[in-house]
Amino acid sequence: MNMETTVTQRLEALGIDVPALVAPLAAYVPAKTSGSLVYTSGQLPMVAGSLPATGKVGDDHGLVPAADAKDYARQCAINAIAAAGAAIGGIDKLTGVLKVTGFVAAEPSFTAIPGVINGASELLGAVFGEAGAHARSAVGVAVLPLDSPVEVEVIFEFAG
Repeated sequence: MNMETTVTQRLEALGIDVPALVAPLAAYVPAKTSGSLVYTSGQLPMVAGSLPATGKVGDDHGLVPAADAKDYARQCAINAIAAAGAAIGGIDKLTGVLKVTGFVAAEPSFTAIPGVINGASELLGAVFGEAGAHARSAVGVAVLPLDSPVEVEVIFEFAG
């Protein structure tokens, strides 16, 4: 990320408003720090307090299309930025991304899991530039909380 451009400015340039912190659904905190790292809990693609879609991702009728799921993964990453920022006193303290773990509630024959999680990775790359390059796992699962089609967790670096 260009050190002269803040995370807030980069998001604004992309037309993205950082949402309010999504409240935890169970007994956990949205993000936790250790040293110069902030770990987010799994983030769902919540928008204004609700999921934009539910169900399994796949190519058949009645399933969440992969292109939509990719957009939802992008929203998960935006929510992760909000969670991390809340934990460290502001998103402009975030300096980079180390690891992304993405989960896709996939219909059993759907194998394009990495393409779905690219929604999160591409957003983080656009926001952080070279500092957004990260290690990643993309995992297909049977079901996610609230029947969400995707969930993403991120490990960020930050400066005090």
